[in-house]
Amino acid sequence: MPNDIQAVGDDPRGEAAPPGTLQAPPGAGRTAIQLIEYSASTLEEHADCTVALLEERRGRSPVQWVHVRGLGDTDTLRAIGEAFGLHGLALEDVLDVRQRPKVEHYDEHLFVVTRVAVPGRPGRTSQLCLFLGDGFLLSFQEGSDAWLESVRQRLRQGRGRIRESPVDYLAYALLDVAMDSFFPPLEELGESLEDLEERAMGEPGPGVFEAIHVTKRRLLALRRSVWPMREMLSHLLQEDVPWFSGHTRVYLRDCYDHAVQVIDLIETYREIAADLSDVYFASVSVRLNAIMKVLTVIATIFMPLSFITGVYGMNFRTDVSPWNMPELTWRYGYPAALLLMLITAALLMVYFARRGWLSGKAEGRGRMDDEAQ
Repeated sequence: MPNDIQAVGDDPRGEAAPPGTLQAPPGAGRTAIQLIEYSASTLEEHADCTVALLEERRGRSPVQWVHVRGLGDTDTLRAIGEAFGLHGLALEDVLDVRQRPKVEHYDEHLFVVTRVAVPGRPGRTSQLCLFLGDGFLLSFQEGSDAWLESVRQRLRQGRGRIRESPVDYLAYALLDVAMDSFFPPLEELGESLEDLEERAMGEPGPGVFEAIHVTKRRLLALRRSVWPMREMLSHLLQEDVPWFSGHTRVYLRDCYDHAVQVIDLIETYREIAADLSDVYFASVSVRLNAIMKVLTVIATIFMPLSFITGVYGMNFRTDVSPWNMPELTWRYGYPAALLLMLITAALLMVYFARRGWLSGKAEGRGRMDDEAQ
């Protein structure tokens, strides 16, 4: 599966859990909360923040970004949901890390699910959930969040317009970085396809076909993640989404264009991977035909030699009839038979060479090429 961690929708006993039940996915990490509050002129960071501090700082800054990394502590997640008025079903989806990218509208917030490519592991993605509300943005992710460092640096250094814009621009910035995270693994897969093409043309061993199959599976996993992301971004661009202003939708269109570019790359690479399978089988067939040609030439050369040795191996007595193998009593019979076999083999080799069967260019093919020119 393309996901990093498998989510659980039912309890460990196999019984269906009621809607809104919070269950940590297997292997989930420790829950850590980071709070970043900022305005055009100020910025405050609170690492390893507590829910009590979140409630205390609520509304003190124009924009509050709460990032939650690790989904192992359901009590903490439930407390965060109560503090910000998050819907129970949306919070349940946060813990199901196999969610399809989507957008859901609630009275007090907008819920967005997207995917992020895992660095260094082409085809693998992790889930990012966003809650966009009045002056706050909550983000939830299981696993490494190092890819968010670029957004944090922009906030700390005040680069661009992110500090001067409302919270919806921060949501756009996270969605844009999440979409751009797919370009490096696609570049890596593109280089892998070039290498596989050379190997498929040169040395089409069993490992090449296995690598082609793995690459096709990775591209399929990325396709399953990015196609719904394009639909999600298209939905956010609609005018009836009140959480994004017209100013921010201009930048969302650029993010949508990136999604289209990623999809085009994925589809192109999938076609190349499919063609590589044909190239692999064609190369294997050519190598097999070359081997069979050599074996056929050898067998054809030995056929008349076997006939000669078979004829002279009948051993009819010459004292009964002069027609019964007179060469058996000839002084030079044996050298003559060997010479006859050598001459026969040489004539066959010359004939095969003139026909182009030894060089791989048949006489008929050469005539066709001449006529085509």
